[in-house]
Amino acid sequence: MVPNHQAPTVDHRTDVRIDRRGRLHERAGMIAAVGSAFPEASYSQEEVGLLLGLEHRVVKKLLSAPHIQKRHLYLPESDARTGRARPESPADLHTKFREGALEIGARAIHNALNAASLSPADVDFVLCVTSTGFMVPGLSSLFSRELGFHHGVRRADIVGMGCNAGLNGLNPLVQWVRNHTGRVALLVCCEINSAMYVVDDTLRTGVVNSLFGDGAAAAVLTSHPHNGSGSQAVRPAPWVLDFESFCIPEQWAAMRFDWNSDAGKWSFFLDRDIPYVIGFNIRGPLERLLERNGLDLSAIKHWVLHTGGGAVIESVKLSLGLDDHDVRHTRSVLRDYGNISSGSFLVSLERLLAEGSAAPGDRGVMITMGPGAQIETALLQFGEAETC
Repeated sequence: MVPNHQAPTVDHRTDVRIDRRGRLHERAGMIAAVGSAFPEASYSQEEVGLLLGLEHRVVKKLLSAPHIQKRHLYLPESDARTGRARPESPADLHTKFREGALEIGARAIHNALNAASLSPADVDFVLCVTSTGFMVPGLSSLFSRELGFHHGVRRADIVGMGCNAGLNGLNPLVQWVRNHTGRVALLVCCEINSAMYVVDDTLRTGVVNSLFGDGAAAAVLTSHPHNGSGSQAVRPAPWVLDFESFCIPEQWAAMRFDWNSDAGKWSFFLDRDIPYVIGFNIRGPLERLLERNGLDLSAIKHWVLHTGGGAVIESVKLSLGLDDHDVRHTRSVLRDYGNISSGSFLVSLERLLAEGSAAPGDRGVMITMGPGAQIETALLQFGEAETC
């Protein structure tokens, strides 16, 4: 490994040249801006417990833990007699997904595009990610119809990959903008987790209902730094250099949807040991990613992690030797919104960019994890906005 570069280097996998001043040349993929959006209504963990009638002893303990303070959710009105949220049929939940995704997804898209001084008409490729609803045609078609994308826009949908899927979607978009200089791509992660809730007295559903929130996040990608001049574009921008994936097939059943025939709904399952499985396996793909690019862990200044839960964050932190400062944005997103699945890492990135702490030449890593079991990693380098 060569952790300290003094001369220009070439990553032969991605055809990206990096010099010691942090300038990027040839065809790198830039995240020009990030935007997020959430339902207007937010609930404390205590309020969620009361509305959903979560009485299991372990679940009540989870609800009182400090790592989540509130969540933004599309919950039905409470029954005046019981004080609990009114029951929702599968049809109600599907309608909630479609209407909620359009509302917060559209806001996240506009927030990201506005930050890059772009409009929907400027987007050449839109890729949507979700695991909390199923539509044909998919969300990309819905947003195209409602937001005014041009008729020639390319679109794709990734459905059912879970919390890791944001980086799965980012990968082909980065490759696309590298091969289409000056064109604009849009990643949209939109999750209405409250459309997948099953409410009963079991620990299984109670754990899920204590963790997940609704939220959407969008990222604008381009290979040309002059496409946008908005508030985020004037700061050092994250350029995506490389990806590494790692699948743990023997943990296939650790995070999954099962059909609950009694409720007539899909029910999500989380194995209690999955945080430790992720922590045990996280170093392998990350070290391969860094070694391939002539780096080691000491070269990484900024960490953008999926907000899987308090135990997941602690397990990854311990395995990688991170400190509280490294995971501050990951923790704050979990605290304010809960686990919003595929878009969580983009909200953490949004907070990092808003903080303004990244300097040209700084390197960062993004990590997501989810069903499969799957770990996704990506290497970032922050570059001066006026270069390339």
